[in-house]
Amino acid sequence: VQLQASGGGLVQAGGSLGLSCAAPGRTYTPYLLAWFRQAPGKEREFVAAFSWAGTHYTDFVKGRFTISRDNAKNTVYLQMNSPNPEDTAVYYCAARIGGSYDKADTYMYWGQGTQVTVSS
Repeated sequence: VQLQASGGGLVQAGGSLGLSCAAPGRTYTPYLLAWFRQAPGKEREFVAAFSWAGTHYTDFVKGRFTISRDNAKNTVYLQMNSPNPEDTAVYYCAARIGGSYDKADTYMYWGQGTQVTVSS
């Protein structure tokens, strides 16, 4: 499965930005998709994910970011509202079949990452 992330860029604090991640072609396996991010000098961290039970968010983004998906387009989205400079990072989409939704090593496939920079 190849994942293609897009939509990153420069945004002012308090603004909004949307990311998307597409998995081109047919996927017969029901993958669960998620977003992670990695800031300079920091480890990759969980942002938001789908599980069979619903959606999950890290506390840092809860209430500000929204993960959604379009199954017909094999695409997952991350709507970032009211971002702050601490949200600056490379954002990665990822796909898994099972396991913990917030553990990076659970995910089998990763997109190339898209840079998000939030200015103050």
